[in-house]
Amino acid sequence: MITERFGIVKFRGQAVTVLGPDLKPGDVAPEFSVQTLDWSPYNGLANTPGKVRIIAAVPSLDTEVCDRETRRFNQEAAALNKDIAILVISTDLPFAQKRWCGTAGVDQVTVLSDHMGADFGTKYGCLIKEARILRRAAFVVDRVGKITYSAYMPALGEEPNYAEVLAAAQAAL
Repeated sequence: MITERFGIVKFRGQAVTVLGPDLKPGDVAPEFSVQTLDWSPYNGLANTPGKVRIIAAVPSLDTEVCDRETRRFNQEAAALNKDIAILVISTDLPFAQKRWCGTAGVDQVTVLSDHMGADFGTKYGCLIKEARILRRAAFVVDRVGKITYSAYMPALGEEPNYAEVLAAAQAAL
């Protein structure tokens, strides 16, 4: 049974229901299945073996804050150790994500869709039930699959603390 929590975040000024548990440092990161830009299945942990993962959950790439956040992580990725993988996940359809990535020139991060099954959203406590979008959050998962950093933004329009996320990823190496 999936945990439902009401009122921990607002969407368009209204309290909404978040599905799934909040994860914290020390928890084992759940494996999750999403789709790539060409609709291929992608398992977030299995497809990045031996890497430290930065996982950013965003509501939609077609919004100003998500656009800015994804571009920022894409820019930061170029300077990071190649043993750090950055995954940006939204419930946007893969073809919309592909169009956005092409227009934005985003090619250093892996953009993934949770549209089909919302597996990531429910396992990482990010799925907003009423809107079927993800709440904004950032996670760092170490090489062996433990969460070393997690932050759930109190408002959908609030960006993560990039310095903290990047420092946590460097420390997990």
